[in-house]
Amino acid sequence: MVSQSLRNQYLADPDVQLMLRVAAGDHTAFEELVVRYQDRLVGFYFHLFHDRPVAEDMAQETFLRVYRSRERYEPTAKFSTWLFRIANNLASNQKRGTVRRREISLASGSDAYEFHRNETNLAEKSALMPTRQLDALEMRDVVRLAIEELSERQRTAVILHKFEEMSYEEIGEVMGLGVVAVKSLLSRARVRLKEVLERFV
Repeated sequence: MVSQSLRNQYLADPDVQLMLRVAAGDHTAFEELVVRYQDRLVGFYFHLFHDRPVAEDMAQETFLRVYRSRERYEPTAKFSTWLFRIANNLASNQKRGTVRRREISLASGSDAYEFHRNETNLAEKSALMPTRQLDALEMRDVVRLAIEELSERQRTAVILHKFEEMSYEEIGEVMGLGVVAVKSLLSRARVRLKEVLERFV
């Protein structure tokens, strides 16, 4: 049960307000949420699966789940946290091969999501840039390889922390973990990324 103070905090989230309008039958509000989050979801799934068509299909499936649950929606978290919790569950299901791809019509999103730049930024943000300066193409490939060597849960935590800039608490809400467990996941991920990236020093 969410306390009234927390509920009021979530109600201050503009995207929660949009979702409440969706729950009331406002299709324009849904389209606005799609525009705001489509590229972010595609980026999230792309970093997990490294397959653009799969990432796009998964993002569509996420919005389909959001729309279907609109009448049951309650503001029990920030909208982004609630949305990425759905996305994380779908990603886990996809890993187990239980998700069927669906086609739904979405507002067209920009193709300007810079996947390769973000992969390079992971090393920079994590203070893991090798001392030997790699060119952009090399670094992109190296970071991709490093991320792929993480466990699924470590990879998800890193993506949410570095690319979505979520707090430990928000990552915990998305992944169903406590803050201590999230910190442990990220700590182990940093160690593993450093080990992999040091091979290329």
